[in-house]
Amino acid sequence: MRIRAAVLHHMGAPQPFADSKPLKIEELELAPPGEGEVLVKIKAAGLCHSDLSVITGNRPRPTPMALGHEAAGIVVGLGSGVKSVALGDHVVLVFVPSCGHCVPCAEGRPALCEPAVVTNTAGTLVSGARRLSQNGTPVHHHLGVSGFADHAVVSENSCVKVDKTLPFDEAALFGCAVITGVGAVFNTSRVKAGSRVAVIGLGGVGLNSLLGALAAGARQVVAIDLREDKLKLAKQLGATHTFNASDPEIVNLVKAATNGGVDYAFEMAGSVPALELAWKMTRRGGETVTAGLPHPQKTMSFAPTLLVGEERTIKGSYLGSCVPVRDIPIYIDLYRAGKLPVDRLMSDRIKLDDINAAFDRLADGATARQVIMFD
Repeated sequence: MRIRAAVLHHMGAPQPFADSKPLKIEELELAPPGEGEVLVKIKAAGLCHSDLSVITGNRPRPTPMALGHEAAGIVVGLGSGVKSVALGDHVVLVFVPSCGHCVPCAEGRPALCEPAVVTNTAGTLVSGARRLSQNGTPVHHHLGVSGFADHAVVSENSCVKVDKTLPFDEAALFGCAVITGVGAVFNTSRVKAGSRVAVIGLGGVGLNSLLGALAAGARQVVAIDLREDKLKLAKQLGATHTFNASDPEIVNLVKAATNGGVDYAFEMAGSVPALELAWKMTRRGGETVTAGLPHPQKTMSFAPTLLVGEERTIKGSYLGSCVPVRDIPIYIDLYRAGKLPVDRLMSDRIKLDDINAAFDRLADGATARQVIMFD
């Protein structure tokens, strides 16, 4: 079948993207789903920094590539052997199509699925196949999803069935922003009630970490960003303290506000300076967690003696250390109970044709979450 999709042919285009147009809205050929694969009619797709990182080249990927990894839609076609979803099901798509058999999957850590990391990097589905092409030339899949399109073929292991009454624009957020941000709090760190928490970087993922910390019962939640409008939103969502990251005294200010530093610091900005800031404001015995993804060549340094002498921990969190089929329904229930108001993070609903200008807003930090609507 023929579909419309946002295709990246070359990385590194300059801003403004509205002028350079790194994403081309083009017609592609989409082959039918193979064994264990599903055809999904995409209804909504969120714009995420992980997409932006591919556009800028901070996260190198093969091109041409149909971008998009945070999406929701309706199952409209089934390959052979599919058992977990049926025609007409509403699904959230997740960007790690875990195999269920490798060592991390067997340990209950599907976010670290070994075959998935290989195929996601190569731009294929987890089967190794590419179902996208243009004039006979293969087009790569983005993280097994390629959700900036009106239809997608994905592994059934990329699909999590959800309640049909959940609006698609809200459902899409649970595929990345929610599970990454909330999952870092609930799963990676297991934040304890009464803890002191800092979140550095208030994009869609960071704001979800803030909501997760509040839901976990943190007594202090410190929100940090460079933009005053983001700090204002964080305060409205329940942050107890807000600080501008540009303040040269920010570490001292946070330590003064939290009686020596936070128990958990979450870096969600995707920059080394932000991670260094998170490390510096974490107390003795505390934990610094990052879900940001700076350029792979970027490095940071710290005194290893602090790991021992202060019993400090620094941890990475990918996909919020989630088990999507377990966690997404839980987070949706928490949202519906009013404990994770993720709908308040929705900045704009846009059309596919407006995607380049929308990535300008994302790059400038002017939005929390923008969602493409396909109807």
